[in-house]
Amino acid sequence: MIKNIISGIQAYFGGFALISKLGLWKYFAIPILISFLTGILFLTLAWILSDSLGSFIAKAWMWDWGSETFAVISKYFSILLILAVGLVLYKHIIMALSAPFMSPVSEKIEAHLLGDQHQKHQHRNTSFREQLMRGIRINVRNLFRELIFIIPLLVLSLIPIIGIFATILIFVIQAYYIGFGNMDYTMERHFKYKESIQFVRKYRGTAIGNGIVFMLMLLIPVVGFILVLPISVVAASTESVKILDREGLIVKNGVEISKIGS
Repeated sequence: MIKNIISGIQAYFGGFALISKLGLWKYFAIPILISFLTGILFLTLAWILSDSLGSFIAKAWMWDWGSETFAVISKYFSILLILAVGLVLYKHIIMALSAPFMSPVSEKIEAHLLGDQHQKHQHRNTSFREQLMRGIRINVRNLFRELIFIIPLLVLSLIPIIGIFATILIFVIQAYYIGFGNMDYTMERHFKYKESIQFVRKYRGTAIGNGIVFMLMLLIPVVGFILVLPISVVAASTESVKILDREGLIVKNGVEISKIGS
């Protein structure tokens, strides 16, 4: 899996050049707007709600001794909780709503990598509505699964030593589901819903590698929210197409087409 994680990260190299070469920036205008506005919204909500949520949590401590310390812990935990849940919601919202715009990007990258043979291989044709509904379905599924894992880990993250491992797990889990969503823009042309889930599980390392860079890019103020989706989708599409071809899952009239060069 480590090898796949590294491959998922390396797929980012040359992403900007490929976007410019294929003239893909025009497809990112609406997704970038969605990403930027959603990011600003969640950061604003985190700032507004942190004090209220912190005070509410602090009321759970019924004793006088240690109340001030618990109040401070509650405030920081509320900020952490809002940011963590907000980030989960943020990425799934933008990936779901951007699906109809990202699918053509993925297909153009596939055509570029496969050359003339792209016109000869078989794939599913889906409409704008079908792409949007699939994006919503995939991301709603991933959202609930991610929250089930992350919320208990957030509590554990407050415990010394254990908190270090819990925080790392939170990061890895978020990275996996980000990569999952980005890879599905390619998967939706080749697999049905359940088959796509099975494929990403098999190559979870690739998804994690893609998501790691995504998460790190969000640490860049403003610019991160603008550029994270275009570059991560290009990286995921590039690596996904290579895997599909390497495994013989892209076919021409039922016959495997030639391999993509490394």
